[in-house]
Amino acid sequence: MTQIASLLTALALTLSWGLGFPQEGKSPVGSVSAEYLKQYGAAYMGDPNEKVVYLTFDAGYENGQTASILDTLREKDVKAAFFIVGHYIDSQPELLRRIAAEGHTVGNHTVHHPDMSKMSDPAAFQKELDDLAGMYQKVTGAEMSKIYRPPSGKFSEHNLKTAQKLGYKTLLWSLAYVDWVKDKQPDPARAIEKLTKRVHPGAVLLLHSTSETNAKILGTLIDKYREMGYSFGTIDNIFS
Repeated sequence: MTQIASLLTALALTLSWGLGFPQEGKSPVGSVSAEYLKQYGAAYMGDPNEKVVYLTFDAGYENGQTASILDTLREKDVKAAFFIVGHYIDSQPELLRRIAAEGHTVGNHTVHHPDMSKMSDPAAFQKELDDLAGMYQKVTGAEMSKIYRPPSGKFSEHNLKTAQKLGYKTLLWSLAYVDWVKDKQPDPARAIEKLTKRVHPGAVLLLHSTSETNAKILGTLIDKYREMGYSFGTIDNIFS
């Protein structure tokens, strides 16, 4: 009975990350506050007083866009973070090694990309993270960064506590758009317009590395952010 009660409690606290943008160019409002997240070593944006953007990519699979994205990042001298899953490591070891070799952060997005908010068992939660970190080390010879992004932005207070106990920082995001539908890619001009209107100091930008639009607009987007007075940071600085 105690175990069932514990499970129900964990599920009752399930949250799906979402954002509201009350004012253009200003910090968005998240499903929970930055202060709430901070107590568990979690965040969704950087310093709201610094004109810094943090580029992050979720990489669940590969469809021919990542090499172009990496070429642009190298050309523009920008470091990003890539949150990967087990399938990506198995299917793209060479690209993964390139990501690491070029100085980008590689974060933990779990082995199987499950709804982690439904995991009340700490051992099962830990296995999703540990197994991916082990796969990464085997392919690259390096330790994976202990920064975790919940699949689909679904989490619970129990998850945040468990990740913290395991030494992980949980990173959500403060700017994103619908870019992941392969056969319905956003118009490049509209994508740039949306991402420049909503950028804000400390923005953690979530893009998907599978997006053809993202590969096309990335160089222009970086240039526009710089024209707006923004620089680019690495996500470890968010937690320093």
